[in-house]
Amino acid sequence: MALRWYVVHAYSNFENKVKQALEERIVRDGLQDYFGKILVPTEEVVEMRMGQQRKSERKFFPGYVLVQMELNDDTWHLVKNVPRVLGFIGGASDRPSPISDKEAMAILSRVEEGVNKPRPKVLFEVGEVVRIIDGPFKDFNGNIEEVNYEKSRLRVSVLIFGRSTPVELEFGQVEKA
Repeated sequence: MALRWYVVHAYSNFENKVKQALEERIVRDGLQDYFGKILVPTEEVVEMRMGQQRKSERKFFPGYVLVQMELNDDTWHLVKNVPRVLGFIGGASDRPSPISDKEAMAILSRVEEGVNKPRPKVLFEVGEVVRIIDGPFKDFNGNIEEVNYEKSRLRVSVLIFGRSTPVELEFGQVEKA
């Protein structure tokens, strides 16, 4: 039987502790042959703080850990008995079902993409009202007309002298109103 990806439900904010505990128990019990990768799906995000770009990690499936393993009674009990693990997602409680290879590849590619191309921490939507916090239009409010995540820029419609004027701004120059 080949290694398949399973989704393990863990306490929120304890995903890394669960991963570490799983890795230690696998080695302790000598079951390395039945396990592959253990992954907490995260992506790198960029935010502006005090005029500087800061990178941080964000979990895009909080409360879940992906485990690549061959399912048998020993591996099932090992994962199930790790502290802060609530159980498996999918299938029956005693016989979890793996996620499809297509789903696993989509998650893995998103993790890889997050490392290569960090996303903004705050996501903007067209029509949303923002407050400009930097530049010549500081303290003005405006509506978002266009969002360009590739260049981290927005086109915001600002009311100047009673007329709506489009202004190009960077993500770091605005905050949600």
